Amino acid sequence: MGVFYSFLATVAIVLCVSIGVLGLGWISLFTIVIPYAAAGLFIVGLIYRVLKWGSSPVPFHIPTTSGQQRSLPWIKPNNIDSPYTQGGVLARIALEVLCFRSLFWNERVELKRAYELLFKRNLYLWFGGLAFHWALLIILIRHLRFFTEPVPSFVLLIQGLDGIVQSIAPALFISNLFILGGLLYLFVRRVIYPQMRYISLPSDYLALFILLSVVFSGLLMRFFFKADLVKVKGWVMGMLSFNPVPLEGMTLLFYIHLFFISFLIAYFPFSKMIHMAGIFLSPTRNLSNHSRHQRHINPWDKPVKVHTYEEYEDEFREVMKEVHLPIEKE
Repeated sequence: MGVFYSFLATVAIVLCVSIGVLGLGWISLFTIVIPYAAAGLFIVGLIYRVLKWGSSPVPFHIPTTSGQQRSLPWIKPNNIDSPYTQGGVLARIALEVLCFRSLFWNERVELKRAYELLFKRNLYLWFGGLAFHWALLIILIRHLRFFTEPVPSFVLLIQGLDGIVQSIAPALFISNLFILGGLLYLFVRRVIYPQMRYISLPSDYLALFILLSVVFSGLLMRFFFKADLVKVKGWVMGMLSFNPVPLEGMTLLFYIHLFFISFLIAYFPFSKMIHMAGIFLSPTRNLSNHSRHQRHINPWDKPVKVHTYEEYEDEFREVMKEVHLPIEKE
């Protein structure tokens, strides 16, 4: 039912934008008020989540490890899977962010037959997640041409490398194919596997539908319902300089695309997508594993009155003798 409700919510968003633009003419609402509100929610929500994570106590030394810890000189340690230096911690986080290393080593467990488990890697999930995230990063970099004047050379370079067929207009970008394929795989995986359906919430499907709506509307505008990019860039630069002007004369698909982007930006800090920032603040990842060399002291431990065994025996010695319990002092 979660996928059905999320789909209905996506359709309702499209209908609301269509009625607001075509029926009521709320161009200023959808091109000025909502984008500014979404940006404000994103900034405030991101700062709130980061400050909340940063102020959370970490009373225990809990780095996640999957390699040999540094111990005796003749035992070779693993400074990435069990980092004991800050350089090892940075290397592990970098591999996690750029290559999804833990997802690559993730194992899928299947019951082959009675009392026989089969362990194997889930490479399709790793490749689908990697393709989606890298494609999204490249698309965001390409869209910097709307936010900068002059356009940086590295943006033009990435845009040129991303174009797979430059002889046609508009060019077909590799990132468009990868992000669409990655999102479709992640969606189908949640639908066809019973285990994934069981743990999936409506918010999980909603995030996928919003992302798919952004991608589909962007592709349709690129190849069929063209948008005036010069006018779009002028509107973006006016928004950035806080001299906004309503963007009129665009197709309905552009306003739908813009609203989905605004919704995604506003929803980002309050959804699971915030893991982009959370991975850097996770104590299981950003702590070095040096518990054999340095003792971790919980700074939040309050001094408590303890009752030692010697005091316990002094208090109950006679009773312990009566029931023939061993005592240390006569």
